[in-house]
Amino acid sequence: MVIHSVFDPEFKPYGEVFPGEWGELLKALSHCPCPEDGTMYVPSEPSLESTSTFAHLIHKFSGDLPLQLGFCSGHNQKLNCLEFHRDSELNLANEDFILLLARREEVVDGKLDTAKVKAFRVPAGVAVEIYATTLHYAPCGIDGSGFRVLVGLPKGTNVHPIRDSKEPLLWASNKWLYAHPDSKEAHAGAYVGLVGKNLSC
Repeated sequence: MVIHSVFDPEFKPYGEVFPGEWGELLKALSHCPCPEDGTMYVPSEPSLESTSTFAHLIHKFSGDLPLQLGFCSGHNQKLNCLEFHRDSELNLANEDFILLLARREEVVDGKLDTAKVKAFRVPAGVAVEIYATTLHYAPCGIDGSGFRVLVGLPKGTNVHPIRDSKEPLLWASNKWLYAHPDSKEAHAGAYVGLVGKNLSC
């Protein structure tokens, strides 16, 4: 895949670089666990939320609405799924990582062609806001390396699993999911909405 930078004009429809001082958060994030195989996701991590930066983000990023800071970590090189929330998401890491992104408006009749997906490299120490209109999922490491990526979202997001036959995309609280048929999520009953190649980066 062509891998763009989040500083390239191509990133503008998907999100923007979010300015701030991140040293305290990056230090806390570096102590979060990172599995050697697969990925893990923790919606709310006390060591991140006990930083003074957390209070700053509640005001600057979420406009004084309740916020949670968690992380996604591990090893991943595949697209597998794409999700969206009704709100923006904040991402930040100590290492460079790659996001695979598409736009919700590119979904046609409940399906997204994975040829629409673009890859963006996020440099270490750079925070990015991913818009609510952007489809995204687990990050990819660089050249097979691991990652620890901070995930800032409205409090309660991704906390409670939801299985509703009338709302097949709704996979968890504030989480709507399109799965590729090759993914473990599809095998677990997630809505299969990605068509085409299960991309690697």
